[in-house]
Amino acid sequence: MAVPYGRERLEGLRGGSPWRGLPPVLGSCVRWGRRPLEPGLRLWRRNIQLRVVATTLLMSLGVVLLLGVVVIGQVKNGLLDAKRQAAQSQAIGGFGVAKEKAGNTSDSSGTSTATRGQTDAGAWLTALVEQLASGGQGAYSVVALSSDAQPTSDSGDSAGTRGPRASGSVLPEDSVPTQLRAALDTSTKVQWQYTTLLRENQSEGQAALAVGQRMEDPNGHPYQLYYLFPFDQEEKTLNLVKGTLATAGIFVVVLLGAIAWMVVRQVVTPVRMAAGISERLAAGRLQERMKVSGEDDIARLGESFNKMAQTLQVKIQQLEDLSRMQRRFVSDVSHELRTPLTTVRMAADVIHDAREDFDPATSRSAELLQTQLDRFESLLSDLLEISRFDAGAADLAAEPIDLRNVVRRVVEAAEPLSERKGSRVVVRGDEQPVIAEVDARRVERVLRNLVVNAVEHGEGKDVVVRLASAGGAVAVAVRDYGVGLKPGEATRVFNRFWRADPARARTTGGTGLGLSIAVEDARLHGGWLQAWGEPGGGSQFRLTLPRTAGESLRGSPIALEPEDSRRNRVLRTPVPPPAPVAAVARVVATRDSGPALPGPRIAPAIPSIPPMPVAPHRPPAADPAALPGSGARVVGHGAGTVGTRNTSTSTSTGTTAGASTASASGSGSGTVDEAREDQH
Repeated sequence: MAVPYGRERLEGLRGGSPWRGLPPVLGSCVRWGRRPLEPGLRLWRRNIQLRVVATTLLMSLGVVLLLGVVVIGQVKNGLLDAKRQAAQSQAIGGFGVAKEKAGNTSDSSGTSTATRGQTDAGAWLTALVEQLASGGQGAYSVVALSSDAQPTSDSGDSAGTRGPRASGSVLPEDSVPTQLRAALDTSTKVQWQYTTLLRENQSEGQAALAVGQRMEDPNGHPYQLYYLFPFDQEEKTLNLVKGTLATAGIFVVVLLGAIAWMVVRQVVTPVRMAAGISERLAAGRLQERMKVSGEDDIARLGESFNKMAQTLQVKIQQLEDLSRMQRRFVSDVSHELRTPLTTVRMAADVIHDAREDFDPATSRSAELLQTQLDRFESLLSDLLEISRFDAGAADLAAEPIDLRNVVRRVVEAAEPLSERKGSRVVVRGDEQPVIAEVDARRVERVLRNLVVNAVEHGEGKDVVVRLASAGGAVAVAVRDYGVGLKPGEATRVFNRFWRADPARARTTGGTGLGLSIAVEDARLHGGWLQAWGEPGGGSQFRLTLPRTAGESLRGSPIALEPEDSRRNRVLRTPVPPPAPVAAVARVVATRDSGPALPGPRIAPAIPSIPPMPVAPHRPPAADPAALPGSGARVVGHGAGTVGTRNTSTSTSTGTTAGASTASASGSGSGTVDEAREDQH
């Protein structure tokens, strides 16, 4: 079945959409186009005064535009109404004059209605147009056109009436709308319509109002008489209104922007001042205060801010004094205890050397005394080291070393303990040199704590120490497969004197300060130390250090969660394919059909599909989970259920991995002398 599976994959690739690669290209184009706009966008996001002023300007501009449109519309409608009324009055007067002139011409000739039609209609109409247009003085034009209506009298020739006539250089047939001419052919009432006035030797027309009525010439033949009123004066008035509104609108928008700038500045300036003072307070300058003037809300805010700063300064000063007293007390007590401890040690050594001469109970007491003195001396050394870290007196003697040598020394020192526990310490990744500028003594102390804790809590299983170097960082991870860590314990495992089981008495193991000192050593190097674990699946501690002293870390070459964790195993396990329908049907028939039929019985064949290929693991140059304060990770009880927790303030900042322990024990049994020598 491997061949169909491979063919199916090839067909799926061949049948892929040609647009599959388009979204990444579009995303790249969008990012490339936004790159020049990044400074402006950053300024827009960070400057609230700019956003308020820009929003005010845009809203003011919208209001001014809306107001301008409304005002111009109202003015335009008013001008058109006034123009239409004046034009209709003027045109009605002209129509009356035309009717009167046609009647007077018929009467003055002395002919009856039956003998009408003897007057030269063309000349009469031309004279009428010139007479009516002479009173306009450019305010209007007069046009006479023939009418398609039936003539009122069949006598006479109307050929002279049908020719178009117009005053000035107006193109009569092009200037009068066709709809208006058709309306006058069917009605004798006064009609009006907006049109475009066209003149000879002019490419562009002029907006005008056409008012017309169907009339009769002296011979009784119908014709159409029009008055064309151009909107020259109205357009000038409307342009004047538009210019006035535009000037006033720009002035109003600029004025509103300036007002908004001044008003927002009065509010934003104290806020910016408070932000600057807050940053200085966070930097340790606790004497900073805001300047308060007036009695408004901003002034009350400044007073409240100053009171808060004063209270914080007092509280922080009290805490600093208390912390200083505690560190001084721990340091003094640790130093003062050394003299009596030395005396007690000498007496205990004498008693311990002579224990063979005592009775069994006294001899056992001498051995217990010697053991507890060793633990007490180790605890005293750890307290002195912690006090040096708290006082900021710890120094770093960094030099280029090969971490493989440090790991070998730690593994050799832990061999007696691993033999007693039945564990084996395996080192991986030591094929090539792992060079870094570190303090060998401090790094060896950190790794000793991690390896010893992994052996003690590994339940006799192997402990894997892995080394890696990439991207300007080196890492050492210690992995065990013991009891692991419960959810939430990885955030507390670096706390001082913390134990996984609070009910358990500290009669064995280290002092409870080993991992706390290890965290401080990692911080002193500018590195990270954090933990991962899952209940019943072991745990891993990782130490990540910069390859060059003084550089900052961007990631770790070793993943925080190991590849063999429960969640990763579930993700890598291929899902078995469902059985074919025919095979399932055969199984059901075999179970439910009663007696078996004669003939050989064939078992249902389920094809075995090879698992999907798993890409080899490549440790990333920068682990995404290895950011400062996000490394402590604990897997829940269910497979695949992962709970991620940020480390507490006592954990190291950055990524960690390494071998796990369920307690914060320090140097383990069997290595007390070595730890004591390092801490001295």
